[in-house]
Amino acid sequence: MSWLFFFLFFTTLLADGEWLFQKGEYKKAIDSFTTALALKPDDKSCLVGRSKCFLKTGNAENALKDAEASLKYDKTYFEGLYQKAEALYYMAEFEFALVFYQRGQKLRPQIQGFRLGIQKAQEAIENSVGSPSTVQLAVKGDLSFLKEDEEVSKAQQNAIRNLTKDKPKNIQKNPKRKKTTKQLLGEFYGDRKYLENLMKDKDLIKGRTKGGEQLQDVLQSCLTYLDTCSDFWSQEQPIFPKEKSSKLKPHHSSNSEPAQYLLKNLQQIDEELTSGNAAESLKKVNEVMKEVQKWSEKEVPSKKEILGSLHSCTGNVLFHLGDMDKAIEHHQKDLELAKQCKLREAMSRALDNIGRVYARTGQFEQAIEFWEIKIPLVSDNLEKTWLFHEIGWSYLELNRHEKARDYGLRSVVAAKEIADEKWQMNANVLVAQSELNLGNLESCVSRFEEALNMAKHQGDDSAMTAIQKVCC
Repeated sequence: MSWLFFFLFFTTLLADGEWLFQKGEYKKAIDSFTTALALKPDDKSCLVGRSKCFLKTGNAENALKDAEASLKYDKTYFEGLYQKAEALYYMAEFEFALVFYQRGQKLRPQIQGFRLGIQKAQEAIENSVGSPSTVQLAVKGDLSFLKEDEEVSKAQQNAIRNLTKDKPKNIQKNPKRKKTTKQLLGEFYGDRKYLENLMKDKDLIKGRTKGGEQLQDVLQSCLTYLDTCSDFWSQEQPIFPKEKSSKLKPHHSSNSEPAQYLLKNLQQIDEELTSGNAAESLKKVNEVMKEVQKWSEKEVPSKKEILGSLHSCTGNVLFHLGDMDKAIEHHQKDLELAKQCKLREAMSRALDNIGRVYARTGQFEQAIEFWEIKIPLVSDNLEKTWLFHEIGWSYLELNRHEKARDYGLRSVVAAKEIADEKWQMNANVLVAQSELNLGNLESCVSRFEEALNMAKHQGDDSAMTAIQKVCC
């Protein structure tokens, strides 16, 4: 049965990466895809998944490498073609991108992404003849927390194109409020204006993402998020006239605005980690930690919350470096601070991370302990699907097959509620394996058949092969 355990472990990592990508946690997703690729270096879905993550983090060169690797043995793999075209487009290689968009459209004319790709590549080529700067806005006008769908509606493409041609007009009713918001949000102020303009397009906001969410709701949630950030940062460092600002300056002079200081440095930490320089990332996060510890809670009321986030960041970097013991220590500190501040989401984050570290090191009982504490804190069905599957898989590793089956079934139910076939497949395989070990052969076969049908529906050849080998 080792082949099946291998399959379970691999598909869990793959699905984990996809789930993290949807959550916008691109660096964690890269880690999951990388681990999965260590098991199956040529897996096309994994390569494309990691390529998407690299593109989201601005690493177009690595995105291109993974896309090309996915096409190594199958030049007609349309997802690889699309991803290669996207990577080339983001590298401003518009002519080459156009070639691969066109090649993909010939193979899969029904996929709107290729048609839109051809359109935007042709437009970029025309614009670049004059001034390439206008094209760059189209490339960078996205938001990492706005979950883009590859099959974007035509209305959305038109909205983006209009934004690249005309600067948004000043529609703020309160100039003073606009100036304050601009100071607080910094470089994200442009993103907020971008979202406001998208909300004006009546055709666009009626559309839906692949997951079924209405674009108006997605855009509005992003605006609300930015406004929340603005309010939070205004509490962290209110903007007063210059003659009064000295009273608010921390003793570390150069960092008079904590929110901006954190934003700038956390971006640098992420960039170092994304580029593969984890050691430098760790050095930077330690510097920021020391600086924040100098601040008084009077100057920064949310100091504990900030320290918790930094401990979480440190733990993730150490996890990336393979120092699991220290990673656990920092995630535990994050959990302690979250409990002190009664921060539900931060507690969920810390419990999640602690469970991951224990599971990765084979300490499944400890992983289960922390993940089960996390369950009441989770409301999102996608996260429930993943969490139940991970707990079930951990119980399977401990040969506690009834518990593994029960959590597998809970994962199936949660996956059905969001109509996620890949997670349904993974959860059904978990249930089937549990039933097999319990001696319930009829139920086992039924679950494997259900998983196999879903694998066929998704065109997942590797999953079909693995399931068929077990069934035989």
